[in-house]
Amino acid sequence: MRRMTIGAVLIVVAGCATGGTGSPRPTETGTPTRAETAAVSQKPTPTATREACHGTPLLTHQDGFPEVQGTSRDAEVWGLLFAPVPFKRGKEVKIVWRMTGEGPLKVTAALPDGTRAKPTFGPEQHGGSSWRRPGEEWGTGFVFPKAGCYRVNLTRTRGSGHLWLPVK
Repeated sequence: MRRMTIGAVLIVVAGCATGGTGSPRPTETGTPTRAETAAVSQKPTPTATREACHGTPLLTHQDGFPEVQGTSRDAEVWGLLFAPVPFKRGKEVKIVWRMTGEGPLKVTAALPDGTRAKPTFGPEQHGGSSWRRPGEEWGTGFVFPKAGCYRVNLTRTRGSGHLWLPVK
């Protein structure tokens, strides 16, 4: 009987220590966003993968916002999109970025014809989040003025990358 009791206690303690998905950490405002609540797992498993533009992988999840993975030779780049893809032109879109490397982040977005997306805020570095991708995290807002595939360039002091986002 004593062995069974000790075994049961060890199982309960082990279960508490691993914690499952747990609760998302609060944002600066103290309240987790919907994306933070949905993106709690270490590496979310996509329910579908398709192409955004020019080969940029777009990962969608059953519960949460879509993600894009950028291309880079010296960094890892991820974007968490707070709007359905393709984006609607003229509407503000919030995008949270995670990127490895060093230094502050600079983000620009433009069509091949030179038309630039208008930044509405950011990049603002985030202190904490439950979205689990490599690198530091920043938030940005953009308005894309016309339809097409925008090349988004992300640069840090050490590290750079890009991806493509569709706008209708």
